[in-house]
Amino acid sequence: MNPILAPLFARRSVRKYQDKPVPAAVIRDVLEAAMAAPSANAKDPWEIIVVQKPDVLAEIAAGLPYGKMLAGAPVGFVVCGDLRRVNGQHLSYLLQDCSACIENLLLALSMLGLGGVWLGVHPREDRIAHLHGLFRLPEHVLPIGVVSAGYPAEQPAPRTRFSPARVHRGKW
Repeated sequence: MNPILAPLFARRSVRKYQDKPVPAAVIRDVLEAAMAAPSANAKDPWEIIVVQKPDVLAEIAAGLPYGKMLAGAPVGFVVCGDLRRVNGQHLSYLLQDCSACIENLLLALSMLGLGGVWLGVHPREDRIAHLHGLFRLPEHVLPIGVVSAGYPAEQPAPRTRFSPARVHRGKW
């Protein structure tokens, strides 16, 4: 691995957190990094709900089959997209823009000494409905994913998932 790329390889899914709050300044830094993501035609359709109340995190977790770690996380980020603000009102651009936002968020967490895990919401209708109901989201706002975050209680080793068999040079 190229050492310059170490922060990318160090980002791993973290599901166990220390019982330690995440300072507001760190949350702000993470949000700023998330919103530095690329966006089709610079429309920045993302909207992010920051959740720190344990009871609300537990309610989110109740509607996400693989999100049980949220109940023990100090912070959660619900990343949504505004269908009115996305480039050309295309769902595909919304998904791409919000995914880039989530990846930036995860990288920022890792680089700041925190850990997180991306929990998929879209396209699962039950998960979308759960978050719409919980947060009373407007119809034009679509929840895309949730990130559970905090100071890691586990340290997965850096790794690469590079596969030369999946690289095509100039042709299939």
